[in-house]
Amino acid sequence: MKIFLTGASSGIGVALARSYAAAEPRATLTLGLFARRLDALQDLAGELSATHGQVVAVYGGDVRNAADLQRAGAEFIERYGAPDLVIANAGVSRGTLTEYAEDLPAFAAVFETNVLGMVHTFQPFLAAMRARASGTLVGIASVAGFRGLPGSGAYSASKAAAISYLESLRVEEQRSGLKVVTLCPGYIATPLTAKNPYRMPFLMQPDDAATRMRRVIAAGSRFAVVPWQMAIVGRMLRCLPRAIYDKALANVKRKPRSP
Repeated sequence: MKIFLTGASSGIGVALARSYAAAEPRATLTLGLFARRLDALQDLAGELSATHGQVVAVYGGDVRNAADLQRAGAEFIERYGAPDLVIANAGVSRGTLTEYAEDLPAFAAVFETNVLGMVHTFQPFLAAMRARASGTLVGIASVAGFRGLPGSGAYSASKAAAISYLESLRVEEQRSGLKVVTLCPGYIATPLTAKNPYRMPFLMQPDDAATRMRRVIAAGSRFAVVPWQMAIVGRMLRCLPRAIYDKALANVKRKPRSP
């Protein structure tokens, strides 16, 4: 099995890499790991190779830069062939408020990473995967994309855009032999959630979340929420009339603003 994974230097990305390496028979998995922190990727590659005997290739770059992913994708395909699975996992979460001009760069960074970064991840592999008429594209969105959360306008909007983009892509690829999976995690104990000042229901550890995500992907689901309990929360939020939703969230604690 050949997998290309972005955002692989921390959080869910590391957990997914470890989960796939542990689940696949020894030396039957080829992992392409992409992230900005090349040193962290190299450490992870050494760990997985030593522990599980898997082939691990690392690529340093920024998902906001299409050229970085085109280079990495071309190198991966030339060396290993078209991947069976591409996971667009890279993402950032920052507290933002529209009233502050200094938050505008944070808005741009969140959208460029969480939305365009996903497009940049898939684009280099589509032609080769279509030619083979098989493979799966997975986008990591979020339950936060179901409704707009105060103080997280950039993050909520970017994840809503990611959900819609993945749906468009899924319909576009339905005759190509490719599967498109939208994964919407709830709260997971990663650096992205470490500074959240509010209660996080059904908080999951990264390893548990990765195991569940791997099973969802293997099952070929088009859309899934992890954990399943957050799907119920998400449905309830979606069903709330706007007037009630506005009052309910007016005074909730907000994610701290960050540069």
